[in-house]
Amino acid sequence: MSLSEIESAVSERSREIVHNHKLLNHGTVTREIKYKNLTPQRSITGRPKLRSRSLSQSSEGDSYSSGASYSGSSSDEDDSNPRDKTQVSSNGFKGFCVKNIEQHAFGRREIEIAEQEMPGLIALRKRAQGDKPLSGARIIGCTHVTAQTAVLIETLIALGATVRWSACNIYSTQNEVAAALAEAGYSVFAWKGETEENFWWCIDRCINADNWQPNMIIDDGGDATHLMLKKYPLLFNQIKGIVEESVTGVHRLYQLSKSGKLTVPAMNVNDSVTKTKFDNLYLCRESIIDALKRTTDLMFGGKQVLVCGYGEVGKGCCQALKGLGCIVMVTEIDPICALQACMDGFKVVKMNEVVRNIDILITCTGNKNVVTREHLDRLKNGCIVCNMGHSNTEIDVGSLRTPELTWERVRSQVDHIIWPGPDGKRIILLAEGRLVNLSCSSVPSFVVSITAATQALALIELFNAPGGRYKQDVYLLPKKMDEYVASLHLPTFDAHLTELSEEQAKYLGLNKAGPFKPNYYRY
Repeated sequence: MSLSEIESAVSERSREIVHNHKLLNHGTVTREIKYKNLTPQRSITGRPKLRSRSLSQSSEGDSYSSGASYSGSSSDEDDSNPRDKTQVSSNGFKGFCVKNIEQHAFGRREIEIAEQEMPGLIALRKRAQGDKPLSGARIIGCTHVTAQTAVLIETLIALGATVRWSACNIYSTQNEVAAALAEAGYSVFAWKGETEENFWWCIDRCINADNWQPNMIIDDGGDATHLMLKKYPLLFNQIKGIVEESVTGVHRLYQLSKSGKLTVPAMNVNDSVTKTKFDNLYLCRESIIDALKRTTDLMFGGKQVLVCGYGEVGKGCCQALKGLGCIVMVTEIDPICALQACMDGFKVVKMNEVVRNIDILITCTGNKNVVTREHLDRLKNGCIVCNMGHSNTEIDVGSLRTPELTWERVRSQVDHIIWPGPDGKRIILLAEGRLVNLSCSSVPSFVVSITAATQALALIELFNAPGGRYKQDVYLLPKKMDEYVASLHLPTFDAHLTELSEEQAKYLGLNKAGPFKPNYYRY
């Protein structure tokens, strides 16, 4: 075939693709690009569509489908409210509310994949399931409902607990994973894209159940604790302990303790070493890039980025963005964190000084109204705005819901906010200001294993503690448990710890088995 014939054939094929707007893969998956809704379509076989990372496609299919793929766990086509459906698992179980129970097989595969990357939590399950240290524990869970959380849930059940679970974020639920948990007979009330009303309804269903009274809470953000204290104070007073893993939730607990309203002991997992130094830093360092790439197909080199907050989350984000060639600046209120940012090579600025020039704005402070309407008005055209903190209070998204501004849905979790005027300035808002990594991407299962093992040990400690050990206050996880969680994960790296001799241990004033650092030590 001559060069002209090849060019003619290619051109004809291109015109055919553009004309039909259809992309056919060599497998069973068919995608159709609809320019008003760039979300993955259902397969022609009727099976639930796979997440983009799980698709098995040819190189031709990948090259054409990248613009239409999105990392969401399940379909956005079905707008029906799961509360209006009657769903039953294959064994007749009805005590759940998920998007589509028929997705359970796919969800089970997701859970199995996560288990391979969560060695510490699986090791804890195998070591402790014979003793059943959580036998009699009735746990309310309000966390992100993901494959990694499912591994934690099934670990708690293997250790003897019963659970009822809801989501702490309206966008982070993997629908197929929730279906798999429901199919296994666990009471799960969660789906991706809940309304605020449904969000609180799901938590309420976990608390208020027939013939089941909770005695433990595992929370991420403090919403289950808040609702139970406000609506069911008598039930709340009978709780044996609360385990909280977020900055926002821990802040709420300390406020309750200070005001004398905290009537049960609580464990602050967020400030344990194995949470803050691994989950907050390493997980965010990888997942911020994943979230931005999946949602915007962004090229990072040379982009000017403003990261609000230089705690562990901010440090992880800055490291990742700097490594890809971004020009990174930081805002901070704390002089110590600000000095750390300076020593790490980042310019510390006030937002008003740079807001007109930045390409990406990321919040990770745990505060409220960090980015106001005044700041948003001054952003340049095309600026990407997102939040890496737990709460959706950092960006004043409510101020953007006004008649003069136009909201345009580009793809799931990606909105253009368009200002009036001849230039049509627009910004790109991700996940409506909610936690962007868990709303728009995946997170590393290995790091979640570290946090989940810490949560499980905290539950075991609070549930089995003798009376009087923990009072009505907020506690940190004992250092020995932090070290135990770390040790569970070292075999993955074939790491071998050096042991102290008796003489060395005596010289340092330590027990040979640990703990190896005092509580005030800063890692």
